Amino acid sequence: MTKVTPFLMFNDQLEAAIAFYTATFPDSEVRNISRTGKDGPITAAEFVVGGQSFKGYNGGPYFSFSEGFSLFVDCEDQREVDEYWGKLVAAGATPSQCGWITDPFGLTWQIVPRRFMELINDRDQAKVKAVMDAMLTMVKLDVAALEKAYAEA
Repeated sequence: MTKVTPFLMFNDQLEAAIAFYTATFPDSEVRNISRTGKDGPITAAEFVVGGQSFKGYNGGPYFSFSEGFSLFVDCEDQREVDEYWGKLVAAGATPSQCGWITDPFGLTWQIVPRRFMELINDRDQAKVKAVMDAMLTMVKLDVAALEKAYAEA
């Protein structure tokens, strides 16, 4: 276990969230579940999503997530962006902009192609600005459009 682990407080949706996250992302598993009574609802859990450990708790309506905390998904290519985006949308997620999408449990994800990160790390600030400007017009990130903006800068 790492020294620092994200602890997520859900509004009584922990079990459904864990089922969705572990089915959606590879290298995921449930490590431990605590229930209220023998067959009662899950109150707390330890789980792994995409290799990242989390602790979760059903805290009730007192807790909600905000975009101030999001999960960054490093996608190898456009195919992987499309795959995760599609799974989140199919589950009822709400797309925002710039590759951000909020799942039905209120947690916000950044679905980001690795190529975007490479392009914005270029030393040519005009190219970086062109890529950033293009990204700001997008909902789901589009690698081909980002590369076009870079090439034309």
